[in-house]
Amino acid sequence: MSHTLLTERSLIVAGAAIALLILYHAVLALQTRSTKAKSLQISEIYVYPIKSLRPTKLKSALATKHGFEHDRVFMLLQVVPEGYKNMTVSTYPDMTQFLTSIEDRKDGRAVVNVTFRAFGREEKSKTLSVPLTPDTEKLEPINVDMHGSPTAAFEMPNEYSAWFSACFGYQVVLAYLGDNKREVLWMDLVQTQNPSLLARIPLLGSAIPQTPKITFADCAPYLVVSSTSLDNVSSRLAPDEPMDVTKFRPNIVLSGADEAWEEDYWRQVRIGSVDLVMKHNCVRCTSINVDYETGKPGTGGAGQVLKMLQKDRRVDKGAKWSPVFGRYAFWRGRDNGQVFKVGDEAVVTDRNKDRTAFNWPGIG
Repeated sequence: MSHTLLTERSLIVAGAAIALLILYHAVLALQTRSTKAKSLQISEIYVYPIKSLRPTKLKSALATKHGFEHDRVFMLLQVVPEGYKNMTVSTYPDMTQFLTSIEDRKDGRAVVNVTFRAFGREEKSKTLSVPLTPDTEKLEPINVDMHGSPTAAFEMPNEYSAWFSACFGYQVVLAYLGDNKREVLWMDLVQTQNPSLLARIPLLGSAIPQTPKITFADCAPYLVVSSTSLDNVSSRLAPDEPMDVTKFRPNIVLSGADEAWEEDYWRQVRIGSVDLVMKHNCVRCTSINVDYETGKPGTGGAGQVLKMLQKDRRVDKGAKWSPVFGRYAFWRGRDNGQVFKVGDEAVVTDRNKDRTAFNWPGIG
């Protein structure tokens, strides 16, 4: 086959690839509606070093494509006859009795300090410091499966698991993710195992969004909520018991939305040089009914928040029985991260015409 013929075929393939890429972005454009960019502000930042425990509130945090640094890199597992059971607030409400704070020590090591509050048993209150980046070479491997997306992890030394076991009153294991990550199972984000023609072509392949990886976070690197929508929830409760935003487990709280539930249609928010792409709604469960003070199911209106939201917030056709609060977001930007700070401007640069539909298999 002549060199000329090979060159012609290469040009044809490249031309077809360019046409497909243009079509790909044209379809995305048709799925969205252009509106005047709306300027918001980051009002709160939260990191959850140990999944399902109380968060650490920060003034700034390093944002990466996998989420905030140190976010949900540990999780607790109950030891059961069959092996291990994932622990979350919805089924283990007493997890809310553990407060966390991140400390950068003088020796350069960062730790998460965990304080067990022991409501009603204050004499049992105690604190444990856990290294945020332990040496995994000395740790035993353990497998963790979350929502059908498994990952390898590491079992922390017994001194840590034993501390938590004493607090809970039954045997638990503290697992550390290390450098491992979980696959995203959103049906619209899962790529085929073999890379497409476009992905193989230099420059063009880099323009196609790649399937992201996540930590022990449920379904996405970031959960973004609106303070205006939070106010709407609080208005349904007694004046002296406003809704605690941390019950919704957000990473980023944005203030400045004109109306509640605007975020249902947000498709993209820009913070600095990074775009957070809002791919799906966060559908809610009984965890938002938990009384964080006592670590037990809430009473009165605070224990009925899920029911209240079910009246008018079951707006996701992919999870029709669950109310929506907040948006799952994915990173689109430079790979080396960016520091997000409270007070940073966040601009809604793109909106969906219709609400997205939840499609993670087995959830919702």
